[in-house]
Amino acid sequence: MKKKFLAVVLGAAMTLSMAACGAGDSKSSTESGSKSGSDFKVGIVLDVGGVNDGSFNQTSWEGLQKAEKELGIKASYLESDSDGDYAANIENFIDDDCDLIICVGYMLADATKTAAEENPDQKFAIIDDATIDLDNVACLMFEQEQASYLVGYVAGLTTKTNNVGFVLGMSNETMNQFGYGYYAGAIDANPNVKVQGMNANSFADAATGKADANSMITNGADIIFHAAGGTGLGVIEACQEAGIYAIGVDSDQSSVAPKTVITSAMKRVDSAVYDIVEKTMDDKFQSGVITYDLASEGVDIAPTQDLLSQDVIDKVNDVKQQIVDGKITVPKTQKDFEAKYGDVYELD
Repeated sequence: MKKKFLAVVLGAAMTLSMAACGAGDSKSSTESGSKSGSDFKVGIVLDVGGVNDGSFNQTSWEGLQKAEKELGIKASYLESDSDGDYAANIENFIDDDCDLIICVGYMLADATKTAAEENPDQKFAIIDDATIDLDNVACLMFEQEQASYLVGYVAGLTTKTNNVGFVLGMSNETMNQFGYGYYAGAIDANPNVKVQGMNANSFADAATGKADANSMITNGADIIFHAAGGTGLGVIEACQEAGIYAIGVDSDQSSVAPKTVITSAMKRVDSAVYDIVEKTMDDKFQSGVITYDLASEGVDIAPTQDLLSQDVIDKVNDVKQQIVDGKITVPKTQKDFEAKYGDVYELD
């Protein structure tokens, strides 16, 4: 059954520019006395899919590893095999007296909020959720629709069949931003393009990702973008086996399949993680929403461009500048998307 895109969206190095980006959206800082790096402990609770998912979890951990190397902190992570692990993992880090606990993904929102309410002196950061309004929680958000627009533009210009695909890890208010941006970019680049969309309903099921991609390939898609975490590895594998292009997400995924991954919609979670760690160490922790966008290089298109023609690169760079300059506004809600492109895209 097809499910239409739902809900309005609520809305990591390059640290200095990132910090400036979110200042207007954040509440006043909470200070608790600085520590030296060797005494400063940060724990990161990962979502399902594992630390080596090649995407969201891995990028987050890489940002914390960079902070460990450059700032001298003590860093550790806990993996979540299911949503039942979120609260226990957070509690483990609280018991370990971590100075900052970072929760990766909106699915950890309920567990994070509960723990933050019960432990008001414990600082938290959560990635991809803006619903927690507490003085000890920083919400790290991204304008992911902007990066998705750019890779959609690549797909629209590069497809030879005028048929491209999109595999979403889960349909919800945050993740749908990837879809709105991708579809908009593809359509603006190529009004004749058809976009096939499927919701895998998982971030940790490579087999489903592969099956969804194979279905799209059978139906004519020659480029497929995934925003599906570990599930997306199956999408890339299917594209590799079929000899078509894939588009990665979160990090530059060209290393996964160098002759297959044409580009990636980068979401610099690594920089955001580094940023919030450094701020907290410097007694500049800010609660509320901190937003990372294309202008601040918090999102971007991957630097690897070996499989792109110079003409496509030039056109995408031009569009990128127009977004930064405010000449192009990428839709990030269902209402904004349908106002320009109509109610024409669905997820299977």
